Amino acid sequence: MSTPAPTERTAYTTCPLCEATCGLALTTRGRAVTAIRGDEADVFSRGYLCPKGASLKELDTDPDRIRQPLVRHGDAWHPVTWDAAFAHIEQGLAPLIRQHGRDAVGVYLGNPNVHNLAGSFYAPEFLRALGSHNLFSASTVDQIPKQVAVGLMFGTALSVPIPDIVRTNYLLVLGANPLVSNGSLMTAPDMRGRLRGLRQRGGRLVVIDPVRTRTADEADEHLFIRPGTDACLLIAIVQTLFAEGLARPGRLADHLQGAAQLEDVVRPFTPERVAAACGIAPATIRRLARELAAAERAVVYARIGTCTQEFGTLTSWLVDVLNILTGNLDREGGALFPRAAVAARNATGTPGQGKGVRLGRWHSRVRGLPEVYGELPVVCLAEEIDTPGEGQIRALVTIGGNPALSTPNSQRLERALSTLEFMVSVDLYLNETSRHAHVILPALSPLEHPHYDVVFYQLAAHNVAHYSPPVFAPPPDARDEWQSVIQLADIVARADQDAAPPPTRPSAAELDDALLGRMIQREVRSAESPVTGRDPAALLAELAPRQGPERILDFLLRVGPYGDGFGARPGGLTLAVLEAHPHGVDLGPLQPRIPEVLRTASGKIELTPAPILADLPRLAAALDRAHPPTPANGAGLAAQLIGRRDLRSNNSWMHNLPSLVKGKDRCSLLIHPDDAQQIGLGADGALACVESRTGAIRVPVEISDRIMPGVVSLPHGWGHTLAGMRTAVAAQHAGVNTNILADETAIDPPSGNAILNGIPVTIRRVD
Repeated sequence: MSTPAPTERTAYTTCPLCEATCGLALTTRGRAVTAIRGDEADVFSRGYLCPKGASLKELDTDPDRIRQPLVRHGDAWHPVTWDAAFAHIEQGLAPLIRQHGRDAVGVYLGNPNVHNLAGSFYAPEFLRALGSHNLFSASTVDQIPKQVAVGLMFGTALSVPIPDIVRTNYLLVLGANPLVSNGSLMTAPDMRGRLRGLRQRGGRLVVIDPVRTRTADEADEHLFIRPGTDACLLIAIVQTLFAEGLARPGRLADHLQGAAQLEDVVRPFTPERVAAACGIAPATIRRLARELAAAERAVVYARIGTCTQEFGTLTSWLVDVLNILTGNLDREGGALFPRAAVAARNATGTPGQGKGVRLGRWHSRVRGLPEVYGELPVVCLAEEIDTPGEGQIRALVTIGGNPALSTPNSQRLERALSTLEFMVSVDLYLNETSRHAHVILPALSPLEHPHYDVVFYQLAAHNVAHYSPPVFAPPPDARDEWQSVIQLADIVARADQDAAPPPTRPSAAELDDALLGRMIQREVRSAESPVTGRDPAALLAELAPRQGPERILDFLLRVGPYGDGFGARPGGLTLAVLEAHPHGVDLGPLQPRIPEVLRTASGKIELTPAPILADLPRLAAALDRAHPPTPANGAGLAAQLIGRRDLRSNNSWMHNLPSLVKGKDRCSLLIHPDDAQQIGLGADGALACVESRTGAIRVPVEISDRIMPGVVSLPHGWGHTLAGMRTAVAAQHAGVNTNILADETAIDPPSGNAILNGIPVTIRRVD
């Protein structure tokens, strides 16, 4: 008797591979994906699709993807059961915690954690249970300067004003390439369409960047700027606004604290004073200030190139200062605050007031770097492992991260990881970092677990809510990441209670019940909640029969700003409502939210936070430096190294997919023709040696006048050359690791963020 052919169906999901949150329509037959296209009915992305979304089939079927727990003995990896893996973890972590304390265990959370519900809902529970001060994440090689600035100004770490691109008339972009990144700290699919719409309605797009990027190609004007000097340019624009009487915050004036002080502190930073440093003429700086002030609706947007530099926090602050002074913050066509449906701290509690943010509550053991939002700068991870003494990190847990490739002076971190007494990785792959682990817990395919973008809808250019159920059921013996993470939380919570483990461990479901119970208890005690004073047991019962992250998501939707309040607000959002709308729910365009959105102690916009003003003398001192720096030994070409983005790449974790690495080698050193000629690099593909304080690499060059003289550029996330990995495709397209050149001692002091742009390097020809 013949087996019936699998049924073809269409499943709708949200791409989890970058910030754009594009809706996808997947055609499936049985357990196989036969086609992927953009979901034209998606309320946000409207059918837009980039190469990363189209690669989900390859990620799902990748033969190198880990599907069973692995335990390492020596150099050999052995598949084991889940129970055996957790028993091994308990035997490794618990004695270390009992003997050396909780700070002996460090944690690194990678970028993928903000793309799934396990990272949003369960990683915080693991960190709470562990109680270690040694938490690190990808945030401090990415966006933490922006989060520091907005936290100090507006009161919460995710109160990031988002450019209202579809309604603005003037957009000034610095250090960002949204046509390639699909937006960053700005969830906005189809950036090409949005930017072309701006120009088609008569608006103006100006891009300031050391490279003429794809976004710059779409612009009315592109200006080169020396790496790391964006703060110089922006503060001179602010000074010009005050000097020429163009600072007009409008209705925001009643909600500002520190305007007079701001005018005083920026007075010395005239266009003439900063021009030599940033490479932009005083007349051009003044023109930009006047254009911003005169535009009917204008907005300034800056991103990773301005965060991962010497003055990342100052630059991030000045972006919002400019939007405030021109009256374009919190207005249509300017920069607006999203109102997310789930977990937004600026949409809960008492409107218009709060406690603000607290930073520097503890410091790293070796260098004394301050904590920011509960984590330490990742630049000090290696030294906290390889420096002996009380509080030394002896064990490490990594969840969805590859710091051995993606953090500064990665060679030192590589050596440090090899000395750990115990290490656990939750990961899809055996990669540069997880190869050092003693236990690897695999994650599911993105098509096997539910999806909701908790973080990125708090940064969205339009208010939406979109839930995606699993496209496929996971294998019977598989576990979702949330189950692994909550079991890890239970292990570390009990680690110092008893030398012997209990005869039976609580199940993931039991631990999940306890976690949700605590969340409900907090909510019913909140005077601002729609369920204030309700019976927690009754609320829990209403969430049945859901379990896991979907149950938590349903709860948070229902008590959120659009939720049904468990009957208090009939017709409001629930998870059932989202399930009935597979293309998402449109919650409306961004709207003005000041003062309601503020959570500062003063209830006002803190225009001049003390930690930021304290960094201005450092900026003033930098104005007189030589540009570019002279090579230490007087030989070769002195240059500044910056990174660059590629539409087919997302940090280090997507290079094992054939469709994303095929074609032209994209890991090349971009260099200006004049610089190439100076050191005898005659053609594309010639080999150059790039050397910094921390190391040297050899890389083929790409000669182009798209980059300014004195600056060279390498993409981030490559260098898959180490032994012991199981990423065959990535190894065939290895590239070089730019973080060998990044200096772990170089940081942006207010935030602790690594400096990855403007690295002093020397370039030589390799014969």
